[in-house]
Amino acid sequence: MLNRAELREIASMEGKESYFVSLYLNVDPMFNPKGDHMVHFKNMMKVSDTLDKAVYKKVKDDLDKIQNYVLSNKRMFKKGLALLSSSENSFWKEYNLGVPLKNGLFVDKSPYTKPLMDILDNYQRYAVLLVDKESARIFVIHLGEIVEYGEVHTVDVHGKHKKGGWFALSQNHYERHIDYHVSLHLKEVVEKLDSFLSGEYIGRLIIGGSDEAVSMIKGMLHKTVLDKVIGAAKVEMFAKSDEILSRVEPIVSAYEKKKEDETVDSLIAKALKNENAVLGLDNVIHTLQEQRVMKLIVLKDYKANGYNCSSCNFLSYQKTDLCPYCNGRMEGVDYLVDMAGEKAIQQGALIEVVSENKKLLDAGGIGAFLRF
Repeated sequence: MLNRAELREIASMEGKESYFVSLYLNVDPMFNPKGDHMVHFKNMMKVSDTLDKAVYKKVKDDLDKIQNYVLSNKRMFKKGLALLSSSENSFWKEYNLGVPLKNGLFVDKSPYTKPLMDILDNYQRYAVLLVDKESARIFVIHLGEIVEYGEVHTVDVHGKHKKGGWFALSQNHYERHIDYHVSLHLKEVVEKLDSFLSGEYIGRLIIGGSDEAVSMIKGMLHKTVLDKVIGAAKVEMFAKSDEILSRVEPIVSAYEKKKEDETVDSLIAKALKNENAVLGLDNVIHTLQEQRVMKLIVLKDYKANGYNCSSCNFLSYQKTDLCPYCNGRMEGVDYLVDMAGEKAIQQGALIEVVSENKKLLDAGGIGAFLRF
């Protein structure tokens, strides 16, 4: 899973006489309906004519390794693929991501990590805190993956004292002893959680455990952390990562659906006021041609026919025989929305696919926030 500490370490690497190859490939089938990503990939790999011969000799093994990886694993990819390689530095990193990436191949004396940093900045990360009276575990969910990051365990929090006999005389005192150690444990959990959240740029928090444990820890959280809480789930402390993910996914989905609805409402409101936003495929394509799109919003499974210039890849929703930019021949296509999405990615725009929203459907199924 992506994290800032790892990326900072990678970005700091530098080869004095050696080179790094960084490949970014959009493999999202939504924007590559005919496997176009393989065409883009093969074109990018033709770098021998553009690189200095001495540099090409140094990175040839890296290019071969990247090519072998892509060709042998292409059916396993999600939406975005990042491969960073330097054979001379015995370095290799692969990221198979749930978001599309802008195509690019970079050869330099340090790895190119900006697209990965952008993903951390622009896509929500969720923390999950599992807590009981003597233990706590912290997880991060990002782009559909879950990773455990740490654990807090207090060994001197005892169970309930047995009743009866002379022990009963000290029962109240013993329970106060337990409560005292529980409070110390939860205080330590809160401190560790505060430190973790401040360092990992976590947007939202889900708390797991018994109702009592969840209530106790929420009562101790600082307001800045409490404001991040979007729900609670009953999860056993010993649960495995995939079980935890399945338990909290409904909470994450509900929250993201709420955010999607808010995004669509904002898009429509701004478009109606002509405040750097547009609605409808024709308007989106026009602003893409002007490279003004900052974030594309598209309804899942929305499809449309249109036209594409065979020479310069100009897109058009309206029927036309010749390209108005280069006079090339316009060809009919039945996946215009996919091509618009791919063009947006190539221009560095963000993409948000909305699962279901009647307002966006009524507004044309697609829209965009603009840079200017």
